[in-house]
Amino acid sequence: MNQLLSQVVEHLNLLIPKETEILAGLEMGGIPLTTALSLKSQLPSRFVRKQAKDYGTMRICEGGEIKKKNLCLIEDVITTGGQVIASARELRALGAVVSNVLCVIFRGDDLKNLEREKLKLTYLFKKEDLISP
Repeated sequence: MNQLLSQVVEHLNLLIPKETEILAGLEMGGIPLTTALSLKSQLPSRFVRKQAKDYGTMRICEGGEIKKKNLCLIEDVITTGGQVIASARELRALGAVVSNVLCVIFRGDDLKNLEREKLKLTYLFKKEDLISP
């Protein structure tokens, strides 16, 4: 792992909710984070597509069973939470338990969209943390 990714994963690892059974990385930015975080935490991972392909496995979630498993969604950057919400709904429809989301940067203004979906977001940075005055 490169140094920056390694440092990010060190911090994210400390934030994984105790009840997490599987890390679920959202396409595309969440996949490398989830891979590295899975290696660090020793938790299994799954990869979540924005939409199922009409060829291959034709699944929205790749990597193994998720039914009745407690997933923590992993994303790099979240603004409105639209894709996180859509993915959480799809995974829940497949029987997964989804209530936690981890991301590196939250650049949105509020968490109401996620809260309405009963999703708890934990992040390392807000956009204000990264902008110099």
